Amino acid sequence: MREFSEDYLERTREGMWDDSREALEALALDSHERILDVGCGTGELSRVLAEETPETTDVVGCDADPTLLAVASAGDDPVTAVAGDALRLPFPDDSFDLVVCQALLINLPDPATAVAEFARVSSDLVAAVEPDNAAVEIDSSVESEGNLERRARRAYLDGVGTDVSLGADARDAFEEADIAVVETRQYDHVRTIEPPYCEGALEAARRKATGAGLADDRETMLEGELTETEYDDLRSAWRTMGRDVIDQMGAREYQREETVPFFVTVGRVRSTDRTSWVDGSTSTPNDV
Repeated sequence: MREFSEDYLERTREGMWDDSREALEALALDSHERILDVGCGTGELSRVLAEETPETTDVVGCDADPTLLAVASAGDDPVTAVAGDALRLPFPDDSFDLVVCQALLINLPDPATAVAEFARVSSDLVAAVEPDNAAVEIDSSVESEGNLERRARRAYLDGVGTDVSLGADARDAFEEADIAVVETRQYDHVRTIEPPYCEGALEAARRKATGAGLADDRETMLEGELTETEYDDLRSAWRTMGRDVIDQMGAREYQREETVPFFVTVGRVRSTDRTSWVDGSTSTPNDV
């Protein structure tokens, strides 16, 4: 799977659920005893799950990257973290009654295989919180920023080997793994930049002005149909846009709103005999 740095995960996940946690209602968090967060990274979702569940609920994070796990399990609000591969989870069958992931399936070449593994270790629910990165919307006071971001995003998506625009289509992976989809609910994560500017916003502007962000993604972008000449032209325009952002920041005029649509898909695991639901009912997927 694709790998991410601690800074990237904290930047993209931190504060995601600060505005509303309504989209998590279908997970029935107050009714579970043991919850597993697969691909927990630095533990942002794990901490949200712990906040939304009774004190008696055990929340465990699992990730393949020991560096990220060290961050998740440190600090004032540590996560109980276990090293493990999402495709070969280090837990016996039915170890949890809810297994959930956030922005994990979009980075796997075969999401259904991972979902099936989630179902193996869950006795009840499986859930995935996945973005549609192709539907991100940008509203910026710098006129060129939205268009350039769309161009860069299209090129990046074209070069990525996994479906990073999975979004609501995560339900297909659930159905392929023989899990009945209970509900899919959309949650729009809105990130706003406005004065006074935090250090993260200032650093993002500097990276635009130098083209560092596109440089990090150059190899991926060139895996698609984008040519090197087109990439160079895009990066040049990107740097110009970045300087405009910095100028507007200096005048305290820069404002930006980014909306990333996430889809929370929840499914119920079948019992081991594959003939009834774990809750004892005899419903079929078509009845849900």
